[in-house]
Amino acid sequence: MNTLHVAVGVVLDNEGRVLVALRPEDKHQGGRWEFPGGKVEDGESVLDALARELAEEVALEVAATDPLLVIEHDYGDRHVCLDVHLVTVYRGEAAGQEGQPLRWLAPVELDAAEFPAANAAIIAAIRERLG
Repeated sequence: MNTLHVAVGVVLDNEGRVLVALRPEDKHQGGRWEFPGGKVEDGESVLDALARELAEEVALEVAATDPLLVIEHDYGDRHVCLDVHLVTVYRGEAAGQEGQPLRWLAPVELDAAEFPAANAAIIAAIRERLG
């Protein structure tokens, strides 16, 4: 089974809240909340993919990031490698460019049960790093 390489952004606002988006029902793990990001295309760096995906999905221009963690996860029907970065500096106002609802949540408000299983490690890392 091929591994899907995904660039994931943990976008922080000035109050230490994290941006999450609701996955469309017709997508893998649809109806769950996620951290914005998407597939790293062939020949594309993770940071280039992250910048492109955040511009396309949530209308943010990434200016600075800090690596957070890399997660390998097997869903049974799909194997993913999530390359997760804290987005510490960005320009723009977050808006769901694909009609998806967005929320800003404090780290303590992130409920792993509402996210795809691979995201539990991201939530744990956010809480460890940000409190």
